[in-house]
Amino acid sequence: MVSWPDLEELKQVLDVESDVWDGAESSGGSVSRLTRLLAAAIAQVKADVGDWDEDTDEPDEALAQAALRLAELLALRPDAAVGAIRDPTYNRLMFGHRASFGVA
Repeated sequence: MVSWPDLEELKQVLDVESDVWDGAESSGGSVSRLTRLLAAAIAQVKADVGDWDEDTDEPDEALAQAALRLAELLALRPDAAVGAIRDPTYNRLMFGHRASFGVA
């Protein structure tokens, strides 16, 4: 079973060794910037899939990696993350996973 990426995976991708931005969400403290960023990336992947059911749907390897890629884009180049749909890596990872399409 695959799960969504965690903070440690994102820190590894970003080459962050410090725990200054980790936050203390498990102990009731504030959520960190990186934690929020990762949560936003996961939420966007779910939205891009469309019709995501929290009770029954689970990520596969490609969706988990797409969330990690989007989090990386948000962290390093927020302006580029707006057009993540044009990012070739993100697009390849999302291929075949979209349940709904925006057709006008």
